[in-house]
Amino acid sequence: MPRQLAALALLGLAVACAREPEIPAPVADLATERVLPAGRIVGVTSADGAHAWRGVPFAQQPVGELRWRAPRALPPWQDTLEALAPGSECVHFPMSFMSDRDPESVVGSEDCLTLNVFAPPPPPAGVAVGDARLPVMVWIHGGGNMMGESGTYDWSRFAVTHDTLVVALNYRLGLFGWFRHEALWTGDDDAFDRSGNFGTLDLILGLRWVRDNIGAFGGDPDNVTIFGESAGGNDVIALLLSPPAKGLFHRAIAQSGGTWSASVTEAENWSDADEPGRKFSSREVLAQLLVDAEIASDRESARAHAEAMTAEATRTFLRSRSPDQLMAVLNELGDATMDTLPLTIREGTVVREGQMIDRFARGDYTRVPTILGSNRDESKLFMMFDPEHVWKLFGLLPRLRDPVRYERDAEYGSDAWKAAGVDEIAIEMRRVQGPSVFAYRFDWDEQPTRWGTDLTRLVGAAHGLEIPFVMGVASLGPMDALLVSKENTPGREQLSARMGSYWAQFARSGEPGRGSGGDLPHWTAWDDFGEDSPRFIVFDTERDGGLRMSADFVTAQRLAARLVRDDRFSDTERCESLAVLAESFPRYAPVQTTSVCEELGLALRTD
Repeated sequence: MPRQLAALALLGLAVACAREPEIPAPVADLATERVLPAGRIVGVTSADGAHAWRGVPFAQQPVGELRWRAPRALPPWQDTLEALAPGSECVHFPMSFMSDRDPESVVGSEDCLTLNVFAPPPPPAGVAVGDARLPVMVWIHGGGNMMGESGTYDWSRFAVTHDTLVVALNYRLGLFGWFRHEALWTGDDDAFDRSGNFGTLDLILGLRWVRDNIGAFGGDPDNVTIFGESAGGNDVIALLLSPPAKGLFHRAIAQSGGTWSASVTEAENWSDADEPGRKFSSREVLAQLLVDAEIASDRESARAHAEAMTAEATRTFLRSRSPDQLMAVLNELGDATMDTLPLTIREGTVVREGQMIDRFARGDYTRVPTILGSNRDESKLFMMFDPEHVWKLFGLLPRLRDPVRYERDAEYGSDAWKAAGVDEIAIEMRRVQGPSVFAYRFDWDEQPTRWGTDLTRLVGAAHGLEIPFVMGVASLGPMDALLVSKENTPGREQLSARMGSYWAQFARSGEPGRGSGGDLPHWTAWDDFGEDSPRFIVFDTERDGGLRMSADFVTAQRLAARLVRDDRFSDTERCESLAVLAESFPRYAPVQTTSVCEELGLALRTD
């Protein structure tokens, strides 16, 4: 499994906390019986006292002729559905490096479009109706849109603590979720079937299911907040730019999200075409599948064969490939990431065409109250697996090769993430929709030192660590033994309670304000009226400054200007870093400074 995916697998340290200890098989609790438009259903009562319904199907199985087509609504079921356990994972490589599953093995099933519902138990009078209905939050899991599952996350405690319903959705992943090739199209297809955005469409159909059925659980279909982390945050942003998703949600939270997406040409074309496709474009994937099937001997002969195939032959061949055969391509072509796989395709029907940031600038998106946030040390999750930065004493204990360089590279990588996924979007949204855009940065980094490794420095406020704080589990799952200590527990638990309070209040009212209890520091909207205007809230414990608003912000231009002046870089490193920045932010030119590097022969600094 590529290193980037192994790094994303560390999200297990944050989300595996959602898994309950091994317990006997769940037993249906008749107190959870509900009658939905979709059919009668019964679930369980969780250890936290929530009513939970797991593994609820919301679409037909996307298999056979429905592979690589828009999801189809599921007819109402006839008998009582016992929704006691999560449904199957969608096809992917195992997420957690801590599991005993082979990371190169393929797990899950194509029959995976299910959801889980968590609700506080209803009052004695019965399930809430009318104005008493509760806000609904729809969780979209992360994992690079290539791994993960909704069943990992147990939102029971959040639902009970904050009197809120939470729905967690599965969606097709990787090549099953985003794949666009015209040979798959038939006369029966509509624009959704042809879009290639099947994972996005799964989320949209899930939101329609919520709209139609959540009232039976006591939830308000007119007050739905979508929220997700990492790739899930990216999906939240895509849904803001999705015409068919409009009206299905009323607030949005993107945690460590971004605007990773692909044009139609990037999704379809050969990688060496005049308008090149990505490494995992549909044509490149088809060629590798032909080689794997021994129909062709190499890429060039596969390309010739593919171009001579009829659409029907191509369609039949692609749909005949097993999940294992399709997933093998990810390893064989190598370096499968959100930058090389076309995950979210800007094709114009499901997701608007053009660069996402430009759409926000033009106001061409669904304008709802939105929270955008990132973690201060996002990049450390990925760097701590990189042998260029970390070596292992006795092959086990991680040690930094160069602490100064590690902190420098983490700073710029994390700030670039903040610029792309938070600040640049917030600036544009604030100009369009006014003071209903909020931002945060998660700074908690109070890990202990273990076996000579300073985990505060190695891990810090890394990607994914905010999830258990929002969930309210006050745990980091199986990584507790490494990252949790007696000393950091009080502050961690207090910060978790505060973050959950803000999330719930935002879902309830569209403003995080002072949290559900009205007793927290005021989290105000992004303010662009002055250099010192408050823009985002910092989430940290009292030991490190507590909750506070900050005026700082990061854009590509500001980041490039800082990099030019930073003495921690050699001229060569500086110009290489500017080139990476330019590639990440094609909309901006300081990033023009890359040409300065060429003109000055790397003598970039002239101050």
